[in-house]
Amino acid sequence: MLVIAKFYTKILNLYYFFRISFLVESVMLILISYFLLVSYGYTTALIIYIGYQSTFAFGSYLVRAETILLPKAKILTFLDVTKQKGYLAGMVLSYLFYKFLDLSFDIQDAHETVYLLHFLLLVIEVITMFYLYLAFTKSKG
Repeated sequence: MLVIAKFYTKILNLYYFFRISFLVESVMLILISYFLLVSYGYTTALIIYIGYQSTFAFGSYLVRAETILLPKAKILTFLDVTKQKGYLAGMVLSYLFYKFLDLSFDIQDAHETVYLLHFLLLVIEVITMFYLYLAFTKSKG
């Protein structure tokens, strides 16, 4: 984070905000895909941990950039409320997905349910990247 903070004067703009946001989402897509291809293991856990930590390094930048690039409190309020709704919806959707697997297919094994949940996460990640791309290409023209 210290290295990223050193470059704030250069990267606190829409151009880098889009690219860094897309990079973070791409890392997440790669991690989800890797988990689906390789599944459980110490190497997988290490790779996922490294991936998450590398994306967390950009967390402060993304929050700071949102604050600067969206200076109106009303827009920031809407954005933060929408994020929280998304987090809550994700938790509810995960719970419902687990219950669906349990009740419909009698799948109760934690490893199997987590593995299957990653297919849903893959779809959500692709949709997120699509809308992120759409949001920034619309803003250009």
